[in-house]
Order: sequence, then structure tokens, then C-alpha cells
Amino acid sequence: MPISYLNDSVIGIDAAYYLEAFAPEPLVSALGGDPLGLESSITRELHDLQTVGLRPHFVFNGLDYGVDDDSFGPSLANAANISLAFETYEGGQPIQAAHFFKISGAPTPAELSEFLKKTLHKHGIPFTVAPYSALAQLAFYEKHPSQFVDAIYGPSELFLYGVDKIITKFKLAYLPEDGPAKEIAPKKSSHFLPDTSEFLSIDRRSCLEELGRIPSNLFDDALLLAGSKVLTRFPPANKSKKTYPFRDVVNLLASSGGNVVALCNQYSDDEEIQRLDYLDRYKRAMTGIRHHIVITMEGDIDTLDKDNAPSDLHDCIGQRLPEELNMYLSHGMIRPRVLDWLASGTVLIPAPYDGGDSKVYQHLVQQQLEPIRRQTLSLLADSLNRYYQRKEITTRYWFDPSAEFKVNIKDLLPSPKGSLGSWNVKEDAMANRRQTLASLDLPLGSLSFALRSLQDVDFAAATITPRTKDQRVLESKDEVCANAVWRFLQLRGYVDRQHQLTVWGKVLDGMLSMTVFNAEQERAAFLAVELLRFGLLSADTMFSAYSGAPSRSNEIDKRNCMLVSRVASLGRSIQQPRGYSGPLSRHLLAYHSIKSAVQGSMRDMLEMCMVTMFLEGCVNREREDWMDIALTLPLFEEDSCALGVLMLNYLDELFIREDPTAEATREECTARSQGWFQHTDVEASQQCAYQLWDAVFKGVKMAKDCGEDIKEIQMWDEVDQWLALRR
Repeated sequence: MPISYLNDSVIGIDAAYYLEAFAPEPLVSALGGDPLGLESSITRELHDLQTVGLRPHFVFNGLDYGVDDDSFGPSLANAANISLAFETYEGGQPIQAAHFFKISGAPTPAELSEFLKKTLHKHGIPFTVAPYSALAQLAFYEKHPSQFVDAIYGPSELFLYGVDKIITKFKLAYLPEDGPAKEIAPKKSSHFLPDTSEFLSIDRRSCLEELGRIPSNLFDDALLLAGSKVLTRFPPANKSKKTYPFRDVVNLLASSGGNVVALCNQYSDDEEIQRLDYLDRYKRAMTGIRHHIVITMEGDIDTLDKDNAPSDLHDCIGQRLPEELNMYLSHGMIRPRVLDWLASGTVLIPAPYDGGDSKVYQHLVQQQLEPIRRQTLSLLADSLNRYYQRKEITTRYWFDPSAEFKVNIKDLLPSPKGSLGSWNVKEDAMANRRQTLASLDLPLGSLSFALRSLQDVDFAAATITPRTKDQRVLESKDEVCANAVWRFLQLRGYVDRQHQLTVWGKVLDGMLSMTVFNAEQERAAFLAVELLRFGLLSADTMFSAYSGAPSRSNEIDKRNCMLVSRVASLGRSIQQPRGYSGPLSRHLLAYHSIKSAVQGSMRDMLEMCMVTMFLEGCVNREREDWMDIALTLPLFEEDSCALGVLMLNYLDELFIREDPTAEATREECTARSQGWFQHTDVEASQQCAYQLWDAVFKGVKMAKDCGEDIKEIQMWDEVDQWLALRR
């Protein structure tokens, strides 16, 4: 139908389904990090939809729900696909490899959720994060007496939630400069043609007619048995040779009189039916759908068909969190991961893109980051009711899925919450200190301001501000973010209980003082210090089975190139808003997995430092800047390893030159690199890498001078001198 039919309509959009509709950037799974060109594509399409009067409202999935029979299957499958793509790339077939990377399944819509929230917020497009299922939330919006949305864009599973008509695709037409009108990926040189743009939809009545006028309840049951997030596909239907056995399921169900109980009894000897206890799972899934948890426009948590909901509904959906936490989640201020851990009692650590085969990565996530996860969970639980303070948490890892590591929250209490309560600094108290640092232009809520401000002994003493009854709560975004960052820095040992910088605080501040403030360099410097503390910022052989390490020249040159490339991989290249084009390195992707795991754990802890301030009543909850707070806090975005790959290839190219330190040689290799990295400003990116190296090297020297045990400090001096001749 013409897209103009949706003029002046609010369209509820399932965010996961929307992201799946976009063709993935081929090499995101080879580099990690956020996509480079997706934001411009999304922005263009949403602008064009708004041009014809359509008003989108996105809904994201919240906490996990239902039963997952294969917790690690998707991540292992994605990693296997990426491995195949790298093997193809290394075999000299880059075009075929790019295709394999593109269809690898990574990144998933869930992994892109924060990226999409940031893009939507930037352009003023509203969104909601559902308590659990986005589909249930969208159905609630459509069926509400006020009809918050006029139509829904999403998958056919929406029929299960009582939706009768679904928009499945927007077919936007564009006129390229050199051709006739057609449906294409929009580019700056193409012109949107609203009059010839369309949308596709499906409706329940037509589906019932096409399937032989079957009853509506049989249609719903068949949809559920065909496989979805809440119920695995009916096992006998899996034996069908057809790619999509929906009609087979309909026929199977019809042959049993449309009765699922009779159908399961008919196949009661099937091993999978028995193993899964399929009938029980079906009943739980259908109950969870009919009585799903949603959030109202007023921020209250409600249950669909509440009067008929069973008392054990939590067994079908999941434990219900306090409404206050759901409100923060719904606005995007916090991510669902830590809430999921606490509600489900299960922490699942999936395989990273590179596969996570190295002992170094496995040791990191199992041993080094586990105390941080526990501290993060205890921080949240300590602000909730006693049920959560006595909850058992089980952690499982993809590389040993049968092993379960259990801990009870009560054994982690008291949390460090009490020691963080001395941070309630008001904006007027920060004003003078900020004025003295005005030339540095350090925003409140940044790591740089938090550390630099505490260099002043008097100001540091003045920040000791335990909350009193007559004291006003924190109001502004800057107050909230600055105090959350200070609390986080104390928890991570950069600041002590007297609000003085520790050795590591001085090291990080020293690194940050080496560059003009920007969020990318600040993030890279912080991660460098964390990796240094974990003993992972080194040139050690971590991934001997992976290709893409320096391969030319002697062992010293290769060692030096490796260290410089790993440091560079923490930063961001200067890239056009287009998909990446250039060489790849599985070795650096594996190192990116280490960085990503550390960054994710740190962001989790930072968010819990912030949200506990709200839960404890330290912050005014009457506000609208929820997403602004999320975006102001550090570590929101994640960079790829592209800058590391660029530096590795540039330095590797120098190795084969007769005089690698000559200015003419360096200029020639830089120009040659520009040909490889087509959408990257190579020279500007190199300067970012050099600035980051200088900052990290200074921090390493400071840590050594302050008595920290820095691994192979002499090597750092040698690499710095070596790099000075090649930059």
C-alpha cells in the first residue's frame, strides 16, 4: 500500500526487527565495536518516513524471558561463522570472506540496541524499553483505550499477542542520479520518492483464509509451535525438509483436532518431546504471552489480563523487579544486563567474536572479572529488598557450559555502598574548581574532570559530603554524572576514602593530561590503565593460533609492532560514516574481545554506582533527562580495533623497506596505507595513535616510578625509542 496511508500515524516499531531489516555492514564482526555507517542509513530512512507524516515510536526488549535451551548456541555459531570468514580471507578470497562476515549473525540486534538508542535520542525519536518483551509492549500500546500507536511494524509473532494487522516492511523508493526509480539503500546522491514508496503488511484474516480458514486459536498455537523466543520449535516439525515448516505445524496440529495436548500425546515417545517436557513448556509459554508484564505510559508496571493471571506467573516470565528499576530501564538510563543477572539468578558469559579460545581471555572473564561482577551485583542488591539480598547467582561460561559457579548475594554483603555515600557534591561546589580548569574544557561527568579536580587538596576535602536529612538532593544531570563517576573511581581504586588520588588515579590523570579532551581518547586511556592493572597491556603471545599478528622483520620489530598496535586498538580511527574497507587481523579482533569484556564490566559497575544514587533517594527522580545521563557517563560507545589494524599494517610495511626510518619511506608507506584503508583518513588516524601511545607510555612510566610492578618496563622504553624513529 502507498506509504502515504500512514500519514499522521504513530507507528510502534519493534527495534530488534527493525535492525534485522538493515543489511549488516560486512566487516563489523571482523573488527568489533559499533558499526561505522549504520547511523547515517538509519537517520536517512527515519527522516524520509517522517517526511510522509509517519511518527515512529521504537520499543526495545528488556529483560530476557522464557526458556532458553541453548544459551551459548548463538554466540558459538556466530564465532564459528566468523572463523570460517577469516579462513576464507586468509586463503586469498576477500570478497567471499566479506560475504561470510556479513552473514555471520554478528552483531545481533541485542548488541546494537544501545547504538540505536543513542541514534534515536540524538534525532528526537521516542523509544521505550519494555520490562520484558517488546512485542507484548507494542500490543499493549495498540490495544490500550487511548491507542498510543496506530499500527505496529514487526514480526509475525505479534499475532500471538492479539495483534490483527502487522506492517512487515517499508519499501522506500529513491531516484539515483544515474538511473530510474527503485528500492535501494539511500545515499546522499539519491532522492526520496514518497509518491512511489510503499509498505507491506499482513493481517490475521488473510492468513486464516490462506491456511484453509482454520480457527484463530489453532493459528496462534501453530505460530507458537513453529518456534519463537519463548518456545523451541515442535521437535517433529524439525524433521521437515522444508526451510520454514509453518504449514507442516498447522497440518500436524489440525490432525490432532487443533489440540496441543493431543498432539504432544500423539508424539509422547519422541525423545525430544520427553527431554524438553514440551507440553509443560508450551503451557508456560502461552501463559507468559497472555499475561505478559508491560509498562504503562505513567511508568507503572501492569500485567496483561491481570484478573486471570496465575499466582506463579514469575515461573513463566521471570522475577519481577521493583517498578523504580523498570522505569529507569524503560527510559534507557541503564542497560538490562545486570538487572537480568539479578532477576534470573544466572550470569551467562557467551563466546566473543573471535571464539575466545585463548586461555588469556578465559582467565580474564572467569577469574579477573568475576570479582567485579559480584561487586556490581552486590551494589545493586544492597539497595533492594531482602529477597534479592539472599538470591543465589549461578555463573556459566561458554567454554565449559556444564560447570556452574554459585555464590549467594548475602555472602557478598555488605556491599561497598556505604563507603560511597560521602559523594554528594553539588554543582555550585564544583563551579569554582571548574572555572580554574576552564582552559582544559573538561565536562562534568568526565573521568578527566573527576580526576583533575581532585588534585586540589582543598577541593578534594570539600567533596566529602555525606548526605544529611536537611540536605537537598542532586538535581542536574551534571551533578548526577559527576558524583556517579567519583563513586565509580573510588570503587575501582583510583580515589581513596579521603577523596585523594591513589597511585592509579595519578597514573590515569597523567595519561589524560597528555591529550586535549575528547571522549574517545579518554575512554582509550582508561581502558589502557585497566588492562595494565590486569597485566594484559603487553606484547605477550596471547593468541598463537590466530593469524594477523606482525609477520615481517625480526622478533624485536614484531614485538614492538604488536605492542604499538594493541595500544592503538584501544582508540578510534578517523573514519568516514561508511562501512569499513581495509585489511583485517584476527589477532587484533581477539585483543579487542579482551578490551570489550573489560569495558562492559566497567560500564556495568558505573551504571550501578549511578542507579543506586537514585534508589537511595540521593537524586531528584522527577526529570526527563534519563538518556542524557546515560550518554554523559563514560564508556557508552565501543570502538573497533580498526586503528590497531591500521598501525599494524603501516609498521609492517615499513619492515620491508631498506630504510624504514627515512622520512620519504614513512610518507610513502602512509600514502600506500591510504590506498588500503579507503574510507579512513590514514594520516589523521596515525596522529591519534601516536597521541594515545604517548599518553599510555607516560602512564606506564608514572606507575613504575610510583612503585607499581610493571611488567617488562625496559621493553616499553625500547618500543618508545623504536617508534619515535618511525612516526
